[in-house]
Amino acid sequence: MTPPSPDTIYFYAQTDPYAEFSNFAPYGVCFEDIWWPTVEHYFQAMKFHDAAYRTRIRRCQKPKDAKALGMTRKVPLRADWEEVKDDIMYAAVLCKFRTHGAPRQLLLGTGDAPLVENAPMDAYWGCGPDGLGLNKLGRILMRVRGELAEDAAALKR
Repeated sequence: MTPPSPDTIYFYAQTDPYAEFSNFAPYGVCFEDIWWPTVEHYFQAMKFHDAAYRTRIRRCQKPKDAKALGMTRKVPLRADWEEVKDDIMYAAVLCKFRTHGAPRQLLLGTGDAPLVENAPMDAYWGCGPDGLGLNKLGRILMRVRGELAEDAAALKR
């Protein structure tokens, strides 16, 4: 992986600049007429086919509690999880930024800057402990940013 550029925007903790980009940020999403308090709640619940367990995750007060329930293996993961998780994350992130104006404007305001989830323990969604992770969440955010910019440009025509 190439080293980050000087204009790279890192996000992670709720106290960091650009905390709105985190899945823990308090911006809910609606799918199939069900409101999820955060992207994290929705994403963790989608790991399971068990409707009651999904509801339990959705009702968590905090996203960290939703994540903890999503990390369990006492309830079986859906068999196709590895194949669908990236698409589920993309759909949830897109929904969040289409739904909420303030984070959408913040995201659009980043221009072409690389976005990196500075997650030290997650080399899949974030940059991982060595900065060489896959940064899937950052890549999804950049994709969403591009689509939102195209939407905005189309409205101006």
